[in-house]
Amino acid sequence: MSNPFFKNYGPINISEILKTLDIKTGLDKNIDVNDIKDLYLAKVNDITFLHSKKYKDIAVNTKASFCITNNILKNYLPNNCIPIVVKNVLISTSLITTKFYPESIYDNFDETTLNIKKTRFKDSVKFGQNVLIGENVSIGSNCKIGHNTIIEKNVSIGNNCSIGSNSIIRNTIIKDNVKILDNCVIGKHGFGFFPDKNKNLRYPHIGIVQIDDNCEIGCGSTIDRGSMSNTVIGKNVFFDNQIHIAHNVRIGDNTIIAGQVGIAGSSQIGKNVKIGGQAGISGHLKIGDNVEIAGGSGVIKDIPKNSKVMGYPAKSIRQFLKENK
Repeated sequence: MSNPFFKNYGPINISEILKTLDIKTGLDKNIDVNDIKDLYLAKVNDITFLHSKKYKDIAVNTKASFCITNNILKNYLPNNCIPIVVKNVLISTSLITTKFYPESIYDNFDETTLNIKKTRFKDSVKFGQNVLIGENVSIGSNCKIGHNTIIEKNVSIGNNCSIGSNSIIRNTIIKDNVKILDNCVIGKHGFGFFPDKNKNLRYPHIGIVQIDDNCEIGCGSTIDRGSMSNTVIGKNVFFDNQIHIAHNVRIGDNTIIAGQVGIAGSSQIGKNVKIGGQAGISGHLKIGDNVEIAGGSGVIKDIPKNSKVMGYPAKSIRQFLKENK
């Protein structure tokens, strides 16, 4: 799903993109580029980016017409995709994403909010004191919203949902029968920036958060919206308190995560996974279905399905116990 909330200011002519990147090339300058997307979602006349060999298997099948990359990685691109070679792929991608989605770079408070008593939801939602609602918000039937909660702009909430007190939600799609407990922050931009000489360049986050049916998000949890793709929480996923889910993370159905777990950006968690308290999972990893990760573990590499791991770095429980007799 592409982001239904941020406005795309494309198409942008390829000549303007090349000028922004300070690139002089013999490319046809009369081509309009419709959008910037990741390798998987990009279509003809879109631009994408490739910054790591980890994504070479996806790169060979991309439908994108252009790809921001470097001299080494350009060889993984198919013939239909023209490489745009730069020194720093991520900084260049940030610059071009900002041109297509300039409004996504900022995350200031939502000035459009009104007290729920002044909105069309005043008679259809059960709510506490000081509840604020922004523009482009939809709320299904039989929903409850707790005290001092702010549903900022660009939020869709399904039926039979309960939103706790002191929470902030924006740029999020919440399906049916979801419980979000107190003090959660959902849909803000992630920790995406790149050091550039004497400053840090903020990366635009044009994705959303999607929380599927029958989930429960524990108190004090934070779920960042996606940068290029979306952050997705599958069906029947249960979080304990104080969980942090970074941008672009995808969590499979029926997964259970205990307190104080952190999952770094772009990692994929399979179905029926159990993660113990205070475990940490590094970014861009794949955790297979039915994996069990013991509390306090540090996961720094992919884990195949049906595995049970513990320790730092996380390894099979049998190996860990053998080494720590």
